Amino acid sequence: MLKVGLTGGIGAGKSEVSRLLVEHGAVLIDADRIAREVVAPGTLGLEAVVEAFGEGVLASDGSLDRPRLGSIVFADPEKLAVLNSIVHPLVGARSRELEETAAPDAVVIHDVPLLTENGLAPLYDLVIVVDASPETQLDRLTRLRGMAGEDARARMAAQATREQRREIADILIDNDVPLDALHKRVAEVWDDLVRRAREASAE
Repeated sequence: MLKVGLTGGIGAGKSEVSRLLVEHGAVLIDADRIAREVVAPGTLGLEAVVEAFGEGVLASDGSLDRPRLGSIVFADPEKLAVLNSIVHPLVGARSRELEETAAPDAVVIHDVPLLTENGLAPLYDLVIVVDASPETQLDRLTRLRGMAGEDARARMAAQATREQRREIADILIDNDVPLDALHKRVAEVWDDLVRRAREASAE
């Protein structure tokens, strides 16, 4: 098994890269999706979040009001750290459960937005960073996701810098390129990952 950490700044296009890798045959463990599961209604995770931030972070149906919580934590590093201390251990435990079900020669992609920020690179056999300029990120967030410019900049500022992400990259995927060029680059990366996974399973 080859354990690959996949990360990139918000708006860099990491989700598109993970989708393409799954099309090629990767097993995807999506930290964001798991992060939603572990704070679903009725979970201990949601109880802990409400205890830390109050009933005001709940929607009328009892689920987590993610935009409201986001507006609280992304403007306050201390509150963001509190949220991370609740959610990250739960995500880690669930990720390990899913990983154990993968085949011995599988390429397992861990899609982890905050991989750099949380110093998680050593957990993986290698790290792929999807890279885009801050200008491209901002354009995608405002034009494609409909974020206000101020909110988009705050989300970007709350994450690691572009330089910090590039420092931990074993493989860098440039996503300041047309879609067909991205597809070609991901196919090349996939061939490399398959080769590495075979070598790892043969050892």
